[in-house]
Amino acid sequence: MNARIELIQTDITRLEADAIVNAANNELLPGGGVCGAIFRAAGPALAEACGQIGWCETGHAVLTSAGNLKARYVIHAVGPLWQGGAHREEQLLESAYRNSLKLAAAHQLRSVAFPNISTGIYGYPKEAAAAAAIRTVTDFLEYNQFPEKVIFCCFDKENLDIYRKLLRL
Repeated sequence: MNARIELIQTDITRLEADAIVNAANNELLPGGGVCGAIFRAAGPALAEACGQIGWCETGHAVLTSAGNLKARYVIHAVGPLWQGGAHREEQLLESAYRNSLKLAAAHQLRSVAFPNISTGIYGYPKEAAAAAAIRTVTDFLEYNQFPEKVIFCCFDKENLDIYRKLLRL
């Protein structure tokens, strides 16, 4: 495993990282799952910041302040809705991770925490999503100084076990 990758099981809203990644929707509105939890924990400042941006394409990411969170920033990454795998879902998911990492590098963020993007209400198969996330992050870190550390933050044991298996921990 890459020494710059960490795996933990916790509530991402409690992390002290330079940035946490929100599994966002295109409209950058509070949603369910991790997205809703992040908006609730951050308070109204996050919704205001997202409202000023207004929209983010699937596979892309935008950066905002973090409101009341312990993190300094929130990177809102829009992953794909799973439609069986024949609609570029893998490329769009990889792009969401890569664009998040590019934002972190551009702002010289030292630590970034990712949830399991697209695996909740968007229905992406968890093991396939984890494999895409690990592959994209590992490839990015090989050629970039920032972020110095990437944290895969799993809310539940099921996702933690998937990441452990794929990272060979």
